[in-house]
Amino acid sequence: MEYGLLGLLILIADIYAIYQVFSSNTSGLRKILWTLGIVIFPVVGFVVWLLMGPRGNSVRI
Repeated sequence: MEYGLLGLLILIADIYAIYQVFSSNTSGLRKILWTLGIVIFPVVGFVVWLLMGPRGNSVRI
């Protein structure tokens, strides 16, 4: 039962990451590469995307 819940959480996190990738303003090739990385390596791909992928609108002072 624990593995099923863990798998479900990983699936939800990956779907969220893929949705964020496709709704971003990056180029088509980068979107494809991020999506492939997340799909092929679900846990590692999500963690790498979480650390390197999302770029907010930061304000430079």
